[in-house]
Amino acid sequence: MTRPDTAVDEGGVLTVAEEGTLMDRLDRAGRLAAYGAALVMTPYLLIKVSWVVGALSGLLPIGDGFEPAGWVVLNTATIGMAVLGITMALALVRPWGTRIPGPLVAFVAWVGSGFLVALLPYVVLDSLLGGSDGERPSDSHGPSMPGWEDVLIQISFVGMGLGLAIALPAYVRRRWPYVFAGRSGSGGRRAALAAAGVGTVIGVVWLYWAVGGPAGIAHPAGRAISWRLLNGVCGLWALTASAATWSLVRNRPTRVPRRVPVTLGLLGTGSLFAWSGWKLPLTLYVATARPVGTSLPENLAVAAVLHAAAATAGAVMWPAVIGRRTREGTAPGLPQASPGPAD
Repeated sequence: MTRPDTAVDEGGVLTVAEEGTLMDRLDRAGRLAAYGAALVMTPYLLIKVSWVVGALSGLLPIGDGFEPAGWVVLNTATIGMAVLGITMALALVRPWGTRIPGPLVAFVAWVGSGFLVALLPYVVLDSLLGGSDGERPSDSHGPSMPGWEDVLIQISFVGMGLGLAIALPAYVRRRWPYVFAGRSGSGGRRAALAAAGVGTVIGVVWLYWAVGGPAGIAHPAGRAISWRLLNGVCGLWALTASAATWSLVRNRPTRVPRRVPVTLGLLGTGSLFAWSGWKLPLTLYVATARPVGTSLPENLAVAAVLHAAAATAGAVMWPAVIGRRTREGTAPGLPQASPGPAD
């Protein structure tokens, strides 16, 4: 029987005071990370605004292969994405964010972190390997972009990804404390386990391609270092999402605190859903439009099936990672978390 002055976490037994102190620290870190994410994305926003204004006024050149209208439309869209990212980062911490439906805020932040967190190990590895092929998954394709702009754009992406990786779990814990305490609900258990199995298979395939596996590859010469790195990183995140989901749904006793698989599950499922949700329409476009000079290394039919399955698996695993609210509104044994200090 649990003493009244203790709180049960699946990683062990904590006193209420210790649990409160830990939650306060996580909350402070999440709030700082949210502000940091919004701040570090600001240079990217300003650079993109300058590109649009410069293109419209004729003061700056447009990107190679673009018509002026297409260049303006593309960068206007990325401006909107940057504004949305900054807004969602602030919504994770500002009082007005509580007036936005929580699931909407969490979903947008989940997708954003899924896109950007996958870039963190990619950027590190790409830098260590020298970026020999000159490619990276960013839109910094200006014809004569100064080095300082390139650095700021990379910092913006990495900083936003790192900030959301810290801020999103803290927001989820602050708004739905039961997610990080107690056990997952039984609803959707079979579907979640099946999705975890699918995610495992997909992760293995992507890792197989990353190390040079030839099966499913239509254009071997197109396997650049950046393509291998991104496949490897996404493959590892797919396996991480599957392992975290399996751990949470199976509800086996473990010494690892529940917050660890929940956090890894949030990031891993977000990576699966976001990246494959973006790559699927791109793959279908290349397969149907056959644009001149554009091809993908992998077989397009195989890639389309993998991306469709990956996005679906991520979407199915996400609710299992978050878990279900008990009838009392919070997991038994833990005090309801306070909303935190007002900003």
